[in-house]
Amino acid sequence: MSYLAEVFPPAARLDRLPLSRDQFMLLMAAINEIFLSVDIYLAHNINGTITRNEWIPIIFGVTAGVLLLIAGLIALRYRSLASILATLVLIGSIVVGGLGISFHLSRTLLLESAGDSQTVLDALVWAPPLLGPMFFALVGVLGISAAWIESPPNSGRLLLPGNRSVQMPYSKTRAYFLIVSVFILAATLSSVLDHARFNLNNPWVWLPTMAGLFGVAVSLIMGFIARPTRWDISVYIGAMLLLLLVALIGFVLHVNTSLIPRGTIVVERFIRGSPLLAPLLFANVALLGLLVLLEPREEG
Repeated sequence: MSYLAEVFPPAARLDRLPLSRDQFMLLMAAINEIFLSVDIYLAHNINGTITRNEWIPIIFGVTAGVLLLIAGLIALRYRSLASILATLVLIGSIVVGGLGISFHLSRTLLLESAGDSQTVLDALVWAPPLLGPMFFALVGVLGISAAWIESPPNSGRLLLPGNRSVQMPYSKTRAYFLIVSVFILAATLSSVLDHARFNLNNPWVWLPTMAGLFGVAVSLIMGFIARPTRWDISVYIGAMLLLLLVALIGFVLHVNTSLIPRGTIVVERFIRGSPLLAPLLFANVALLGLLVLLEPREEG
């Protein structure tokens, strides 16, 4: 029985879905790659030009998303081949994330050396976000974790081609909880740095910070609990639902700040104003967190 069904017995019907938990995770990885590409395109296009290096994550994100979807189709007949293809794509995602962090860090160091008046904190706030490319790396780690079958479930034993296997220190479920906690932490820090550019005195900007830190703590604790109780699972579900609510509130507030009087829509304000996709990052990590609670069993 899945963790979700332990708290909500009717959720046991989800165990009969056509896709397994890992397949849903890989689908989310593909969607994340594509949305990261769109988000980076919008962010890099603010100045009206996109440099050659800035096209790397944009093109890779779309390509990786499509290849992961193709791998999902291949998995219906040839799971090992699909796992290898997905792993190669996701390793590429980690590499692209590392390159992005390197490029952004070099820009940050340039701002730090611009003058005595430029503090390290100012550089971190106004420089290209270091956490942006990190999501490519996080998606890569998440996807690789989902690409290989764990047998038996919650054993930490991953099946590899050629009748080989590797024993991981944690079960896949516990690893997912830890990965989700890192996702939430990255989303929370990204929110803090984005809001620090404008006005931290606004009480609304502290909502994602507090909810995010709560989500990080709960997910991290779940990752270290060998067998969570119904109460543990209920608190975790509450944290994920809170993040979904924060995402909805943030999206509405970001849309509202980009509207001019009488609700007129000006596309330029939406491009250069409060980023619409930023609050949805909390919804994304919350959905990932809820998927962890599905039945871990998968056909070989």
